Amino acid sequence: MEKIMNTIRYAFGGSTLGPFVAALSTRGLACVAFDADLAELQASFPGVHLVEDRTALAETIGRLSTLIDHPEHDAGLVLDLQGSDFECNVWNALREVPAGTTTTYGEIAARLGVPRQAREVGEACAANRLAVVVPCHRVVKKDGSISGYRWGVRRKRKLLEREHSARLLQPAAVPPHGVAAG
Repeated sequence: MEKIMNTIRYAFGGSTLGPFVAALSTRGLACVAFDADLAELQASFPGVHLVEDRTALAETIGRLSTLIDHPEHDAGLVLDLQGSDFECNVWNALREVPAGTTTTYGEIAARLGVPRQAREVGEACAANRLAVVVPCHRVVKKDGSISGYRWGVRRKRKLLEREHSARLLQPAAVPPHGVAAG
């Protein structure tokens, strides 16, 4: 009996922060990586049949390019988080960190009920395959300084600057005259 192989479709895109690859499984977006090539994609998904499909990913590539320029927006993409339960819990916690704000590895660990596992949170961030979409760039050291980023500290700094600027440019949430604030 022949083994049925999973297929992941991928395409390369460009952005103001450099080239990236996006990969879609049948369940959703499985990878967004800067400066990745086919060999790196194959290493990330061993035993999976990879098919380049620019047509199928054209809309996704466009949404991702926009998200990279405006990381404060939700790209509305269905994700296929592929990792251990702990990694997926970390990645989901990261997705709850509002754009324009930062958190620490320790704060994420505490939020997950494992306050002594800040290092493991850092390892989960390093294992994240979904650049920008799972915003591990919003995690900083306890002292507020920028720490490592799988796709480069320069990119991390730029993403945080873009989010911070967008947050500062948002109109104030002031209720109309005569309306009580919620």
